[in-house]
Amino acid sequence: MSHDHHHHHHTNNKKVLMAALALISLLVIAEVIGGIMTNSLALLADATHMLSDFFSIGLALLAFKIGERAASKSKTFGYKRFEILAALVNGVILIGISAFIIWHAIERFFSPPEVAGGGVLMVASFAIVINVLIAWIFMRGGDVKGNLNLQGAFFHVLGDILSTIGVIISALLVIFFNWTYADPIVSMIVALLILVTGIRIAKKSIHVLMEGKPSGISLARIEEQLLALPNVHAIHDVHVWSITSDFPAFSGHLVVDREANRDELLQTSTNLLKNEFNIPHATIQIEGEDWNCTSRCE
Repeated sequence: MSHDHHHHHHTNNKKVLMAALALISLLVIAEVIGGIMTNSLALLADATHMLSDFFSIGLALLAFKIGERAASKSKTFGYKRFEILAALVNGVILIGISAFIIWHAIERFFSPPEVAGGGVLMVASFAIVINVLIAWIFMRGGDVKGNLNLQGAFFHVLGDILSTIGVIISALLVIFFNWTYADPIVSMIVALLILVTGIRIAKKSIHVLMEGKPSGISLARIEEQLLALPNVHAIHDVHVWSITSDFPAFSGHLVVDREANRDELLQTSTNLLKNEFNIPHATIQIEGEDWNCTSRCE
């Protein structure tokens, strides 16, 4: 019963992500065309922000797809790291695009062009309707509260709504006050949001690829609780890393006395890591006190 319930959520989440991708694709095309026709950098910046979310939601969908593929003899962990590589490329592209928008926004401060405020308002209003529709689809059909992958994509959509509201405000300022500086100002704000997102994605991706410790896991607490187990005298050569997002792994050596029930201790320590630290993949080597360690016994 629980397996069927999980499968139902899994299927619904994929449908939600696919629907969001389709709507975002339509919106990116509309904003790019609208931005070019109205000469609005703010609209083009918002289109770029939407494009970043297209990649983010696409990666979330890719994660679900990859999870269905079994590991092979040559790819013993499957293709889970492909998600991280794609995220790194996404982050680098976002940094480059944000720099491009900021450069052109600065140029517009010195020589502000004419912007068709009415056209910008019309396209941005269409965008806000589509964004709200996407958010409603997430809340209605997806497991936003229970699935971290989907939750992250949902927050990206909320960010889209905020940036589009900024574009609408700039259009209103142009229409009613002919304040053309509103367009590059909003462009700069959206570009900075894209830059922060790009840096954050790239930084997290590099951290995973460098086998960095997951931020939510305390290595000191793991060692403390493992050392508190019966018959455990020492622990060394401890590693905690992420195979991919939300998939931490552990390896380490436990030094135990001769009276220890090693099978029972192995089961207890594995369950401890899984239940207390949410580490589903653990490799633990159990050694006696007279074990002669030849490498990396720190």
